[in-house]
Amino acid sequence: MTTSRFFAFATILTLALTACGKKEDAKVATQVAARVNSTEITVHQMNHALARSRGVTPENASQAKREILDGLINQELAKRQAVLKGLDRSPSVILDMEAARNEILARAYRESLVDYLPKPASYEVETYYRKHPELFAQRRIFNLEEVNFDSNDDVAAEVRAQLSRSRSLKDVAGWMQSRGIGFVANRSVRAAEQIPLEILPKLQLMKEGETQLFATGGSRFRLIRVVAFQAAPVDEVTAAPRIRQFLSNRNSAEVIAKGMKEIRSFATIEYLGEFAALMAEGDAKIGAEEVKARIP
Repeated sequence: MTTSRFFAFATILTLALTACGKKEDAKVATQVAARVNSTEITVHQMNHALARSRGVTPENASQAKREILDGLINQELAKRQAVLKGLDRSPSVILDMEAARNEILARAYRESLVDYLPKPASYEVETYYRKHPELFAQRRIFNLEEVNFDSNDDVAAEVRAQLSRSRSLKDVAGWMQSRGIGFVANRSVRAAEQIPLEILPKLQLMKEGETQLFATGGSRFRLIRVVAFQAAPVDEVTAAPRIRQFLSNRNSAEVIAKGMKEIRSFATIEYLGEFAALMAEGDAKIGAEEVKARIP
């Protein structure tokens, strides 16, 4: 190769490398959304925050991105000031950071248990629709009067007896007040899906004007009077997405509960000090409620 040709080749190669370098720099630059002093806020951070934001639609995405970026900038500035003031060495801040780290790791483990959980099959959705007509085919919207109170089974039995005598929610509430039994009364309009599933089937059978007493767990009781109701059925096609989401959430909760129970069974857990008595008391209460639930 002659000297002139060598220099010409070298010049072309240098220009090509320079151009590639500029393209690479441009590519790297696009991964940075903003710089705050010497700290970079990356597009990855933006996307992570955007994915966790609720209510973002194609129409408001630009505004959401601006707000998220502005929030990350403010976060970075505040964080820097906290470090300069030594707040990162504060005992309470250290505990908060450790608690946040623990929660994030624990949540990551729970999420890993359901990463490969299959979506509910079509037949499962259809079966759930058929088994719960009170939520769908026979769905109602209820106008209800309620009296909620905390007490024991003996008082609940007296309330039930008063109800059988008078059949008037107002009279029973007056009797409870005279006995010093605290309660909270309210009136509301609720769709079937807003009513606890353990109550709904019985509520579905009640007539307008009828009142019943429901035990809702522990020491909680609810007197419910059906003032009126109207039919509001939902067809299977409309209900399917909600059923599928419900079943998915329920399946995930069951898998997570099973996974946590399994790892607890292999762990050595010891309660100390006041917490030993506290946990023993809670276990005894749970055991008593389970026995009660098995008694017909």
